[in-house]
Amino acid sequence: MDDALREDEALNALRRYGKPVGAAVVAGLMALAGYIWWGAHKEDAAAARAETYTLALDQLDGNNLAQASAGLAPLAASGGDGSQAAARLLQAGIAEKQGNSAQAASLYAAVMADSATPAPFHDLANVRDVALRFDTLPADQVITRLRPLAAPGNAWFGSAGELVGMAYLKQGHKDLAAPLFGAIAKDKTVPDSLRARARQMAGLLGYDSVDDTTSDTGAPASH
Repeated sequence: MDDALREDEALNALRRYGKPVGAAVVAGLMALAGYIWWGAHKEDAAAARAETYTLALDQLDGNNLAQASAGLAPLAASGGDGSQAAARLLQAGIAEKQGNSAQAASLYAAVMADSATPAPFHDLANVRDVALRFDTLPADQVITRLRPLAAPGNAWFGSAGELVGMAYLKQGHKDLAAPLFGAIAKDKTVPDSLRARARQMAGLLGYDSVDDTTSDTGAPASH
């Protein structure tokens, strides 16, 4: 009875969270994409593209979403040195904020399909696309796409791991979901809000996620 109650509570939490990673601040993730690109491309040749990107971020800070997206259009069409991917990611984030999920998904797909896309941008597009379409994607597809990122030490461990954990719950595999949520909750590199959600989910599934001296790899393996 206790196990059944815990599973019901966990599934209720899943419905309450909706798209779990989608609750993250989109602009923050997009700004991270810009930071990665900015740090890698400080040469004078990239100055004009950097200025265009910065102006778009300023527009975004002022909640001028349409202007920000329009300003990014030249970079999204033919940017170089990662600026095209960064511009498309920011445009996708803007489209999400505007409620245009179809446009956002199309932009994420374009980033992932471009062989010139730097790996950090490809991974970010993958996580964001899965978060955006989590409710309609088959659980096994979510797991296949994100499990390589849902590992401790990966930059996207928290975000990807949360989605993979939710997908495990959809499949009824709470034995796989619980230790993954527990590992996220214990990982101090993961944002506090995400750790708090993971701790709640682990608790609902009967998994102790309180920090202790016990080693926990978080690998989604059966006990």
